[in-house]
Amino acid sequence: MAIDPVCKMEVDEGKADSLEYRGKKYYFCAPACKWAFEQSPEQFLVSK
Repeated sequence: MAIDPVCKMEVDEGKADSLEYRGKKYYFCAPACKWAFEQSPEQFLVSK
């Protein structure tokens, strides 16, 4: 299982939509989360 970087939900890599950013593959629970990530990926990758 992977974690959606936008909403932090657990997602199944086999069923989830994905995209590659800076050589790493990210998985998303919904198209809206993928869209948000595409608009501003660094916002979701900052460690808090």
